[in-house]
Amino acid sequence: MKKLTYTLLFASGLVFGQFFEKDKVFTKQDTLKGSDTPFRNFWDVKKYDLSVEPDFAQKSIKGYNKISFEITKDITDPVFQIDLQQPMKADKVNANFPVANYKQDGDFIFVTAKKKFKKGEKYTLDVTYSGNPVIAKNAPWDGGWVFAKDEKGNPWMSVADEGIGASIWLPTKDIWSDEPENGIIMKIITPNDLVGVGNGRLISKKAEGSKTAYTWEVKNAINAYSIIPNIGKYVNFKEIFTGEKGKLDLDYWVLDYNLEKAKKQFQQVKPMMSAFEYWFGPYPFYEDSYKLVDSPYLGMEHQSNVAYGNGYMNGYRGSDLSGTGVGLNWDYIIIHESGHEWYANNITAKDQADMWIHESFTMYSEVLFTEKYMDKKSADQYAIGIRGNIQNDVPIIGKYGVRNEGSGDMYPKGASMIHTIRQVINNDEKFRQILRGMNKDFYHQTVTTKQIEDYMSSKSGMDLSSIFDQYLRTVKIPTLEYSQNGESLKFRYTNGVKDLKLPVIINGDQTINPTETWQTIKLKKSTPIEFNKNYYINYKNVQ
Repeated sequence: MKKLTYTLLFASGLVFGQFFEKDKVFTKQDTLKGSDTPFRNFWDVKKYDLSVEPDFAQKSIKGYNKISFEITKDITDPVFQIDLQQPMKADKVNANFPVANYKQDGDFIFVTAKKKFKKGEKYTLDVTYSGNPVIAKNAPWDGGWVFAKDEKGNPWMSVADEGIGASIWLPTKDIWSDEPENGIIMKIITPNDLVGVGNGRLISKKAEGSKTAYTWEVKNAINAYSIIPNIGKYVNFKEIFTGEKGKLDLDYWVLDYNLEKAKKQFQQVKPMMSAFEYWFGPYPFYEDSYKLVDSPYLGMEHQSNVAYGNGYMNGYRGSDLSGTGVGLNWDYIIIHESGHEWYANNITAKDQADMWIHESFTMYSEVLFTEKYMDKKSADQYAIGIRGNIQNDVPIIGKYGVRNEGSGDMYPKGASMIHTIRQVINNDEKFRQILRGMNKDFYHQTVTTKQIEDYMSSKSGMDLSSIFDQYLRTVKIPTLEYSQNGESLKFRYTNGVKDLKLPVIINGDQTINPTETWQTIKLKKSTPIEFNKNYYINYKNVQ
């Protein structure tokens, strides 16, 4: 890809539905959407049992969601907040506990209970919904439903809602920190000539007159934006991957005319799965299978239902985001979106402001896959190449409590930070065990940035906090200023955070610990100093 093209891509932040609104003024609605409000903080979602039936001609959908939950603290006559964004409507709300009233106010349904609840009690809320949902103008970068036609003129429908939220179509508790840990049941109702594909495993297919109901089950915790129905002229083929936890179903649902292309292109899945299990540990959802599904948009990491729309080409739509040519050896969407099964779906950020946890580690998964699929030299080349996309416009971490994402730099800059930390650890096996341990110790959990920072520092035996501060919370890239006189090297850091602890290996085997103050050391040889380009720092000869 030409430099201008991918620079504009990342400058806009338009990568898989995320962007930063630099001058946005946040409102009460933003707080209601993005924080653990008094209407949310006393109940924990356990399961969703939902249905969805799209009408292609009317560009409408209807269905229900039965929300099973547990009370987390004693409370009397509380108000429950259910999220359902306009113009969708709640047609009916039922509960298996006394309800004084309910009302839909903007993007929310407020249900006032008339009861004393005790911690540990379990209940259900049922919301029947319908309407004409927001239509995505350019999925997956903006949220909404997609009512498209395939190349043969058949209806092809899905939804993209990572940034805007699943409540753009489905009544949910739409906050990242509360996943239904017992999974979901999703019934997709389609015309008889179409197929409905959801998350998890297909547990029933039932004809209902001129329609067919496809029911899918997810047994594991799932983030709400991953709950996605796909409706189209799909055909199915399967493979088995023998992985660390045994036999894993690889399930592919593609448009009928893409079958032969898919059988060829999806041969990358097994080596990809092997590489990721090596680096991250077992695929996190063996019980729910792994699935690639033809999508009417580029791609998205929907759990056990990965959206694929890369045109059966290697690279990113046939181009290489690193500008090195390395990325043309594999299909970007297969690798990147599948990497999210570990970072985003297994380990999920509690708050959207910490979305770097999803995107930085997943973009770095491209480097790690390349290392196993090709070689370390190519992986390093790719890691260095993606820096050409970094803007250093605003910090990577967004604003907390208001559903706000940080800079699109969370992709290439975040990956570059992780690559730098790997150099600092200077032990690839230890680094690998940190990644594997992270996916084991935070298995199916939602986490904060602090938890990830502390985990990596603890397991590495190094204080990495200043490195995280440097790359996540500032737009400054540290500069190593130096001057060499034979075997004498003088050096210091500029443009760094206070007390930056970022040691650097020079000449292949000698470690220096730059600070803001000039230091002088004796080198092992007088030849011009050799710097390791894998660190994301600038080098400046001031001699």
